Amino acid sequence: MTLQGRKHTMARKDALLSLRAILVRRRDALRSALNGDLTLLKELRSESPGDVIDAAVDTAQDEISSQLAVVEARELGSIENALERMSSGAYGSCEICSGKIPLARLQALPYATMCIQCQRQTEEAGEQWMADQQAEA
Repeated sequence: MTLQGRKHTMARKDALLSLRAILVRRRDALRSALNGDLTLLKELRSESPGDVIDAAVDTAQDEISSQLAVVEARELGSIENALERMSSGAYGSCEICSGKIPLARLQALPYATMCIQCQRQTEEAGEQWMADQQAEA
């Protein structure tokens, strides 16, 4: 390996370590937010609303909090998966084609599991394309 190749590999490893720290901080923040959301929802449900308008507002707030919790839980799952892939050495490799996921993509979306091409193909063709690609790999 050339000196330039080694520098590129080390720069990628340093960037991946930095991404790991970002993922851990985001995971911890999401866990705290989800715990807080659940506590807030329990408190809101235990209080009896003063009138019909208060009840409607409380219901709407519960629905929004619930939807946000679902999105945050999904992101938390993606982050946990990325951290597991880091531990196993699979992080940064596309789970479909096994090619390297560009560092710029990982920096934009640290829990990406597919390269851009495979992500596009998956979105365009749906789940069947992904199953076919995994079967071929």
